[in-house]
Amino acid sequence: MTQPPPPPPNEPPQGGFGAPQDPPPGGFGAPTPPPQYGYPPQNPQYGYPPQGQQPGYGYPGQQPPYGYPTQPQSPYPPPPPTNNGRKKLSTQAQIILAATVAVALIVVGGIYVANSGGDDTKDDAKNTTSGADGGKDGKDGKQDAKDNGIGGGGKEKAPADVKSTMAFKLATPKVTDITNVSGSWLTDTTFVKTGVNEIVGYDPAKGTQLWSIPLPGQLCAATDHVKDNLTAIAFEAARRTGKTDYQPCTEIGAIDLAAGKLVWRKSVTGPNTGDAKLKFDEITIGAGTVALGGTDGGAALDLATGALRWKPQASAENCTDMGYGGGAGLVVARKCGTYEDPQVSIDNLNPETGAPLSSYKMPPGVAYASIISTKPLVVAADVGDTAGDGSGISDFFSIDEKTGALRAKIPADADTYAADCATTEVESCRDVVVGNDRLYLPTEEHDGSGDYGQTNEIVSFDLATGRTTSDRADAGDRYTITPLRMDGANLIAYKWPPYDKGGQIVSIDGSTFKQTVLMENPSDKAVREAETSFTKGYSEMRFAAGRLFIADAMLSKPSTLNLTSYLAVSFTTG
Repeated sequence: MTQPPPPPPNEPPQGGFGAPQDPPPGGFGAPTPPPQYGYPPQNPQYGYPPQGQQPGYGYPGQQPPYGYPTQPQSPYPPPPPTNNGRKKLSTQAQIILAATVAVALIVVGGIYVANSGGDDTKDDAKNTTSGADGGKDGKDGKQDAKDNGIGGGGKEKAPADVKSTMAFKLATPKVTDITNVSGSWLTDTTFVKTGVNEIVGYDPAKGTQLWSIPLPGQLCAATDHVKDNLTAIAFEAARRTGKTDYQPCTEIGAIDLAAGKLVWRKSVTGPNTGDAKLKFDEITIGAGTVALGGTDGGAALDLATGALRWKPQASAENCTDMGYGGGAGLVVARKCGTYEDPQVSIDNLNPETGAPLSSYKMPPGVAYASIISTKPLVVAADVGDTAGDGSGISDFFSIDEKTGALRAKIPADADTYAADCATTEVESCRDVVVGNDRLYLPTEEHDGSGDYGQTNEIVSFDLATGRTTSDRADAGDRYTITPLRMDGANLIAYKWPPYDKGGQIVSIDGSTFKQTVLMENPSDKAVREAETSFTKGYSEMRFAAGRLFIADAMLSKPSTLNLTSYLAVSFTTG
């Protein structure tokens, strides 16, 4: 029987899991000079500054704006839950399993809540309190939130009655094949959701349609980041005419979430493609720059106008931009070398020029890296394929985005922690949140204190030292808790319910880690079935101002088993 993880020890660990990792004086852990490959510094064609002009420092962003998810959820089918210490399925096994159960796939996609206007740097500050010193050590050696003034500043308050009702349900559109519908956003007046060949705005209280933006083809990538009510998407150039008629993902667009309009539509050609358009797999926004990645290459455009800002260039080191992490700044995961001997680096970029401001060289054995946060800069990787559970995480790396120096390396035991960065998309991690200069993680499920049922906890690590802290939020028997986002210095989390209860939204005080229930959903069978029809671990939930939205990210052909599914559901305490 897997036992719950014990509280942090009274003394800081001397080695092994949880011990701080000292940055080595040289080699992979040392900060590296910003590389010059692929960035001709005096090439006006790609928007680089003239010779002698120093580009302004663009600080990377940490969390999406108020009410947003940390990252969009992966549309890929999940591994089965880890019970009694059993490992999660490997990535290959997940793919095989997905092919078998695709008809029953219920996945929740990115729900992204947008503030009305404002600068995204300020919006990020609402979600993250980052201490320069990372907090003080407690007398017992633990990193104690109570000693560094963490806490407060949250907008979410408990209503007089936390009992919620279901506000609306959106029916699942009929499709003949697996269809990507990831991407949802929330403004003060509109809940915006990706549909089939369209983006639709709904009344957030009633669920009635307010407007629709038709697309020439299906959406293929969306970002949770929003600046001045603008977000960005990538979509196919034409409609599919058959079950296997997939169109290339070449079109880029910006959506005005307040006005319900496609502001601009662009495409980009590559240096080796002639007039052929580049195909993209992922998209993000960093400090007003739309950055896209794919096997064909990358590109960066101005969010407001769609004008091309820069494209990464070929280099003698055979380097490629694997993808980007956004927010108030822009960070790239870059791979150089050969397939057999890759070298991955994490580069903090000037969003307007693409010029690197700092660079950190990942250790040998890293083929892919995931950017969890850009300020503070936090990256996850599976070093040497040692995770063994398909999560893509053996270690977290806390990096100084200004200098490229390693602040701390945090080992993440696969049997203990449940965060996931399993896909090769750079900005797709789930169930992990950064705030208060800390890394918040859920533990794996384990037996609870009752006669039956599973449970887990949320714990944290100090990003300055790599040490575990005294933070621990228990889900309670038969519930499973996962972090959603920061609310000031507080942490918003969702509790997956047992079979006879409704789910809960809680606010966890950043200082005391005391939980306050903000919403408790009905236990009625029909409502429970709607809430739990979304796949655990792959659903993305967005909570703001007493409203909870849960939405699907991937649709499939209706099941012959007549399983109930929804495009989205909403709960409210109002």
